[in-house]
Amino acid sequence: MIHKILIANRGEIAVRIIRACAEADITSVAIYADADRHALHVKKADEAYNIGPDSLAGYLNAHRIVNLAVASGCDALHPGYGFLSENPLLAEICRNRNIRYIGPDAGVIRRMGDKVAARSAMQAAGIPVVPGSEGNLASREEALALAETIGYPVMLKATSGGGGRGIRRCNSPQDLKRNYERVLSEASKAFGRADIFMEKCIVRPRHIEVQILADTHGNVIHLFERDCSIQRRHQKLIEIAPSPQLDEAQRTWLGETAVRAAKAVGYTNAGTVEFLMDRDNRFYFMEMNTRLQVEHTVTEAITGIDIVLEQIRIADGLPLSHAQADIQRRGYAMELRINAEDPKNDFLPSFGRITRYFAPGGPGVRTDGAIYTGYHIPPYYDSMCAKLTVWALSWPELLNRAARALEDIGVYGVKTTIPYYMEILKVEEFRYGSFDTGFVEDHPELTRYKTSRPTRELSAAISAALSAHLGH
Repeated sequence: MIHKILIANRGEIAVRIIRACAEADITSVAIYADADRHALHVKKADEAYNIGPDSLAGYLNAHRIVNLAVASGCDALHPGYGFLSENPLLAEICRNRNIRYIGPDAGVIRRMGDKVAARSAMQAAGIPVVPGSEGNLASREEALALAETIGYPVMLKATSGGGGRGIRRCNSPQDLKRNYERVLSEASKAFGRADIFMEKCIVRPRHIEVQILADTHGNVIHLFERDCSIQRRHQKLIEIAPSPQLDEAQRTWLGETAVRAAKAVGYTNAGTVEFLMDRDNRFYFMEMNTRLQVEHTVTEAITGIDIVLEQIRIADGLPLSHAQADIQRRGYAMELRINAEDPKNDFLPSFGRITRYFAPGGPGVRTDGAIYTGYHIPPYYDSMCAKLTVWALSWPELLNRAARALEDIGVYGVKTTIPYYMEILKVEEFRYGSFDTGFVEDHPELTRYKTSRPTRELSAAISAALSAHLGH
């Protein structure tokens, strides 16, 4: 049985995994760069080890991380998301050092991380994919010829891409000529491979993904879908489960198709199969994420399944805790990513000291975060500093509860996306549950909100001033 896990990550996801370890009576081991010396995951873990002064290098050094896992007596490693979570090298090194990797096999990570190979695998399994190139593009001329065949607009994508990077939409031959070298460069810098492919651009799709779990005994189940259509520049902002835009027949087809996709590639552990839904309600396979997703919290809220604990069980060689017939969904859940960004200033990152922070509470409200009063958000990492997850029995109740929770939460000292989300909740098509990936682009007026909660902010400032004065 697994008794000690090294968490090869930082921030809120590291805190999330630490909590799961505590519930399972498993010792948690955190790692941290100098910039994270005072981070919450360091404070909460049973043990914590410094990985050097460089803010990024330590988190990206697979050999050093696994060496540390071995030296500290760990028998398992959880990669979280981001950093090395979809790097097959980390999984391979773990296997070679007899450390259980809490994720899929390295071969599956490699295959599904290659978007061209993933497309081919899905086509072989009879799963619809977006029309596009059969393999990597050899030249700009080949790209231009193919684009004329499948029709504009098209998307140029990095073969090893992820996280919304290495993607460019081309509406014309001129766009394609201008963007071809850019995507090649982005692919090389971000993913170490100058390989790109092309897909037909599904205009204004709905982005729907399905959470799956698969054990080493051949059992594969789905935990229903999430709607991730509210996004900006291919980066998700709000996720909802289940999607308010699907009927039961569509929901059933998606779940069964996701399970078939996982079985087709011999998948194990937790993963996500992502689809695009066009205006004619046709679904196309987009990609498969071979890791825990940021938005796993909404799936946990509607199913009651602890996905991280299931990951640990699977890595331990145990069968899934539940069969498909046991999985029941209840109500609706929404996750709002609280980013340290200024929506009024083109979402420019807003790093600095949290002068005051308090989390919301009440029925159906969950906060996953890595911040606290006095914490300095470092400028070296992703701008997400917390996740607000809200659950309710019905969609209208969910909207009301989300608005109340956003009023409750307090993050001061930096700009955040909180007031922006409050504006989104007021938009008619969002409230009707009818939106697509063009929603944010269609509503630039939402960033022109008036400064919210002036009384509370003034009270916080007065309290801080009084505390400082009395402290002297």
